Amino acid sequence: MSIFGSARTRPNNPYYKLGVKVSHALSDAGYGIITGGGPGIMEAANRGAQKGQGHSIGLNIRLPYEQEANPYADTVVHFNYFFARKVMFVKYACAFVGLPGGFGTLDEIFEALTLKQTRKIHEFPVILLGTSFWQGLVDWLADQPLSERMISKRDLRLFHLTDDVDEVVEIVNRNQQRRKRRRREHVGREMP
Repeated sequence: MSIFGSARTRPNNPYYKLGVKVSHALSDAGYGIITGGGPGIMEAANRGAQKGQGHSIGLNIRLPYEQEANPYADTVVHFNYFFARKVMFVKYACAFVGLPGGFGTLDEIFEALTLKQTRKIHEFPVILLGTSFWQGLVDWLADQPLSERMISKRDLRLFHLTDDVDEVVEIVNRNQQRRKRRRREHVGREMP
């Protein structure tokens, strides 16, 4: 489970608290939590994971001015390059949850959406958590790229928008059950 969000969010911010809450719930549901390993919402997500049952992983990027690994990641892996780090977010994810963030968060979310759109990765949910933050972007996608025919209407269904932590867990669980069912069916077809 990859969780994205701003490095600049402080612990008293409602989005930080939401990051702790969603990762705690996902961790209790049995999912490991992967973040960028830094401060802000990444720290919140690793913190929530430690409160729950899952493993807390930080994929830290070495930057000249900003990012030290947060103390809540059980495992920290250091990267020099963003592209290598993004591969790991995708390789070990069963879903992406995007909390509010800046350019890095947008980059990670749009990378996941592009890979889903082009069917380069398996089907898994991309969930935007924090409706008041993300709604303007969703409206812009419908108003500009969709109206200019640069994306299709079905592309707007590549992600879920919610404020509900329980819905996030339900979406991820439902998707995992569907994937397990497909694997069983695939194995069943291969057997003589």
